[in-house]
Amino acid sequence: MAPGQPSNNTTLEVEKHSSHEAPESSCAEVNTVSPTMDCKPDSNVKDSLEREEKGVTVGHGSAESGSVSEQRKSRFRSLCRRYKFVLHVFIWLFFTGWFVAGVVLHRKDLGWLIPFLLYLCITIRLVTFYIPITVVTKPMHFVWDNTGVKVANLVPERLRIWCGAAITISVIVIGSFASPESAGNTRANRAISLFGLVVLVGVLWATSANRRAIQWHTVIVGMLIQFLVALFVLRTKVGYDIFDFVSYLARSLLHFAAAGVKFLTTEEISQYQFFFFSVIPAIIFFISLTSLLFYCGALQWFIGKFAVFFFWSMRVSGAEAVVASASPFIGQGESIMLIKPFVSHLTQAEIHQVMASGFATIAGSVLVAYISMGVNAQALISSCVMSIPASLATSKLRYPETEESLTRGRVVIPDEDEDRPKNALQAFADGAWLGIKIAGMIMATLLCIIAFLALCNGILGWWGRYLNIPNLTIEQIVGYLCYPIAFLLGVPRGPDLYKVAKLIGVKLIANEFVAFQMLTGEKEYKDMASRSKLIATFALCSFANIGSLGTQIGVLSQIAPSRGGDVAKLAVSALITGALSTFSSAGIAGMIITDEANYISGSSA
Repeated sequence: MAPGQPSNNTTLEVEKHSSHEAPESSCAEVNTVSPTMDCKPDSNVKDSLEREEKGVTVGHGSAESGSVSEQRKSRFRSLCRRYKFVLHVFIWLFFTGWFVAGVVLHRKDLGWLIPFLLYLCITIRLVTFYIPITVVTKPMHFVWDNTGVKVANLVPERLRIWCGAAITISVIVIGSFASPESAGNTRANRAISLFGLVVLVGVLWATSANRRAIQWHTVIVGMLIQFLVALFVLRTKVGYDIFDFVSYLARSLLHFAAAGVKFLTTEEISQYQFFFFSVIPAIIFFISLTSLLFYCGALQWFIGKFAVFFFWSMRVSGAEAVVASASPFIGQGESIMLIKPFVSHLTQAEIHQVMASGFATIAGSVLVAYISMGVNAQALISSCVMSIPASLATSKLRYPETEESLTRGRVVIPDEDEDRPKNALQAFADGAWLGIKIAGMIMATLLCIIAFLALCNGILGWWGRYLNIPNLTIEQIVGYLCYPIAFLLGVPRGPDLYKVAKLIGVKLIANEFVAFQMLTGEKEYKDMASRSKLIATFALCSFANIGSLGTQIGVLSQIAPSRGGDVAKLAVSALITGALSTFSSAGIAGMIITDEANYISGSSA
């Protein structure tokens, strides 16, 4: 179905409140059609002026030192503004020379696609400093209005949803069954995965909070985008190369973190694959790096572009688009902080969506941890990207919008100045300290969960002996309960069905860390078929577990105490929706991937 455009009475805008802007204003609008928010004078500037005046009357020394530092900063900023064009030209020439020299020297032994895309992104970003993006977007909108919109208008309004659904179903069926069979991916297995996707949609529709209010445009377009992303990543050479490069960057973080471990300990210890020496340092370094990117504004810019696309194509609110786009990169708690000023004003459907997006994916900090454990990197990254449209579609199917949203018609990413680091060094250091706290929380949580599971297994084993049920464990129970889920995902019939079902059950009641550890570390999973391993990797790639339920409720209730009742009421539904969203990505992967063995071995090295 062709994506629709916002109605005439809505406004599309991306607003960023940043301390980098001029003192007279604390908010900047990007791609703004019509401003809808007033910009108030920067409170920090007022406070600094008051402090400066107070320093003049009380102590001249502090005022003079403050004014000197402010003058130095002002001179540096004015110098950067004055020679900004020269600096940008130098950067562009430097990367142009790098790209041209690389193509000439390595035209036969190195791929040209990734360097070209990097060079193209840098060029486009530098050009947009001087040429407004509307130069490109206005012609695009003109072409779209005179092609896609007019074609859609030819179809009677009552038939448009049906036509869109027919197109989406056709794309999914042709994309799944047109390719030749492989040893693990037969058309019979693909048919089961497709049937499982139909069952998933049917369950969400049957249990919907308001079936009459479902916006089928959002559901259909979300599923179409999810499938097209999977098709691009898992079937095309270009998509494979791009995501392989991204996974290479993620794996490289492990080596960079190992350099720090080597300095703190010894080279021999830095090579250990123990959790404490391999996973924890990678988490701390990644969070510190993310904090630096956030301070520079690069992460917000990237998330904003994602959010605008899903806002426009799927007709969701700005808050929903921002959180859904941010969750795979910065996690469920941090993504909610991006819309902190709006949390208390969210509709119930938006609260449900915000939580479902957090449950449907994993954060970048734990992604590198799973890669260090030997989990397939490309599967993790592609699953994270697929979760964005999937979470939007499933949540709007399970809990459709019935109220008027405050951010309907705009995408807003506010940046609060009160907790902003003073410079990049402080941002990096604050990120390192945050990384230590998160790493400590992960270690403590894992220790307690694994110990509690051992306790439960001990009690069940003792209790089961009196019923002649030897070795009764939690894993066995949840394995049988999740058996139908593994079957509907397309796992080949045989012993792998129970193994994958057990992993899914452990992931839901404990967390994905424990499940991934079982997948990569325990002997019984070593001989699983490549198709089973790949589907299991996609199915486990989310925060949908009981422990994360407490995290989501705690974060949202702390930000907006008045909405605590709504959060608690919707949390379980959002958890189930997020899990089903992840299962839909696993089912689609089962329909598309035909070279599971090469895919698994090619990206996990």
